[in-house]
Amino acid sequence: MIRFTHVTKEYPKTGVALSDVSFHVAKGEFLFLTGPSGAGKSTILRLIYMEDQPTSGEVRVSGMLSSEVNRGDVARLRRKLGIVFQDFRLLEDRSVEENVGFALEVTGAPRASIPGKVNRLLTQVGLASKTTALPKELSGGEQQRVAIARALVNDPFVLIADEPTGNLDDRATRGIFQLLREINASGTAVIMATHNLELIRRSDYRTIEINRGGIVFDSGDKARTPSGEGEIV
Repeated sequence: MIRFTHVTKEYPKTGVALSDVSFHVAKGEFLFLTGPSGAGKSTILRLIYMEDQPTSGEVRVSGMLSSEVNRGDVARLRRKLGIVFQDFRLLEDRSVEENVGFALEVTGAPRASIPGKVNRLLTQVGLASKTTALPKELSGGEQQRVAIARALVNDPFVLIADEPTGNLDDRATRGIFQLLREINASGTAVIMATHNLELIRRSDYRTIEINRGGIVFDSGDKARTPSGEGEIV
């Protein structure tokens, strides 16, 4: 589904962000990406949704190759992906249902189908009673649930979550993580970048740790670190 093959990414101003990174994400998998700030986690995510292109090596996502895609291909790919950020990125002057409905409108969904799908998605994320609220009237956890509902509008094969609990308190964090688990249980792959080691320790999902642009630990490949160096404990 997603495969990195000897991927290196170098930026003109900041230098090497990733160096010779290879891994594969299977259909329906839940994967944690962790590591210190600046390690390369967000770079990996940008390469997956092809905001960036590798300097060398190859990224394959749902059959599309980084070396061959054009702008139209990237637009089509992103319609198959759900993307959630730490800062929610909601339209502040639009209600909960309008935020989710707008995401459907811009992808060309039939107008008559939008209200029903919006209601279904908001029920799925536990916000059926908040449809007319504005983002400023919601808690941080509720705003992130709106962002997740918006990310699910096209029934993506993978949900990419870049520090989705980074701005939330412990209770909201647990709620969002449980929602992501439920989304994954329904068949959608989830790739979650996080600094929250407590979430990682409490689950048995695969974990890849990034440091200085390289993979130092992959729980799906224990042989990678036979000495235990870099392992999350």
